Amino acid sequence: MSTATPTTQLIAAHGWAGDSRAWQPWAEGAAARGWAFSATERGYGQLTPQQPSWMPQAEERVVVGHSLGPHLLPPQVWEQATCAVWLASFAAFVPEGRAGRSTRAALQVMGQRLAAGDTTALLRDFFREAAAPQPPSALPMGPLEQGITALGQQRLLEDLQLLELTAGLPMGYPTAARALIVEAADDRIVQPSSRAALRALLPQAELWSLEPAGHCLLDPELPERVLGWIADGQP
Repeated sequence: MSTATPTTQLIAAHGWAGDSRAWQPWAEGAAARGWAFSATERGYGQLTPQQPSWMPQAEERVVVGHSLGPHLLPPQVWEQATCAVWLASFAAFVPEGRAGRSTRAALQVMGQRLAAGDTTALLRDFFREAAAPQPPSALPMGPLEQGITALGQQRLLEDLQLLELTAGLPMGYPTAARALIVEAADDRIVQPSSRAALRALLPQAELWSLEPAGHCLLDPELPERVLGWIADGQP
């Protein structure tokens, strides 16, 4: 492993109801390349919320975001990014037309369940759909294993509302950044039209469609493949 001062830094952002522990394979792969790696943490469970920032010496600044993750990053992170990896993500979660009406209605029901304190059952339902076609047991450790705090429940509700309001690329997004979109062919969370809308906004992006793969992209080889793609594009 290189001991040189890292000139490549990755900031990873997990999505709704996730936590930073899911990035462990990515952190290990980055470290093996001598890269710096840090991850956001929303703090839905017992982990302390964290929002990383770029190191001054970082020349390649790569954002890796899953699902809602890219929309949870502040503009100052995006403004300095040189590369973006979109994992089972979207520009607008709620699509237009009939599909959008059903998606919005589903989000409202989820919000009602959260507000009523039905958090654990709701998240189990969500994780089952997010993991499919694999079983939920294939998922990495997440907030449910430690228990959702009262503050975490409030953050889940606030981020669910943000999910409904997403529209377009995140504020500060550098449109000249190199980009990779990784789609899950069997995604039960993000509508096909929402995936298509992201592709339309980033026509220069390289596209990977994984099959079979659900929303959580539970392919153990994916971190190394993506890190290799990042490395291949560097000077």
